[in-house]
Amino acid sequence: MRGYTFHELRQIDRSRLGDEVPLELFRAIRLIGMQQGLPLEGKGTTASIGRKIGESLPVKTLDELLGLFAELRIGLPRVLEQGERSIRIAIDDCFCKGLPVIEEKKVCDLEGAILEGALGKILNRKVSVRETKCNVCGDEHCEYEIRIYE
Repeated sequence: MRGYTFHELRQIDRSRLGDEVPLELFRAIRLIGMQQGLPLEGKGTTASIGRKIGESLPVKTLDELLGLFAELRIGLPRVLEQGERSIRIAIDDCFCKGLPVIEEKKVCDLEGAILEGALGKILNRKVSVRETKCNVCGDEHCEYEIRIYE
């Protein structure tokens, strides 16, 4: 079966409804459909999906990736720290901003997996991403620790 490219997904021809859907629909798909409907809260699925999405993005640099995150309204990313083998990225205005606080619950694993797939492609190295902060936990933003391997 033929898959879609990111470029093809950007081709939208909805004359009446346009190119946007409500955030609550995306939240329902993620937090009810995937997290509540799949084993292990859908973590394996979102990791696989996110990596594939990240690998398909038309970006060649970290700055391009962060710009695309903002353009796609995933959130407003900023680099907190960057070294040879690690990066810390905060995402302000993430999709989960405004949801009720559930302590110790992080829900933005898809966004982290997108970062992982894209950065792995950009750097041509193995990369792992871990969500360390989330608005749902009561944190001020979502945050990711990125490790870059040899």
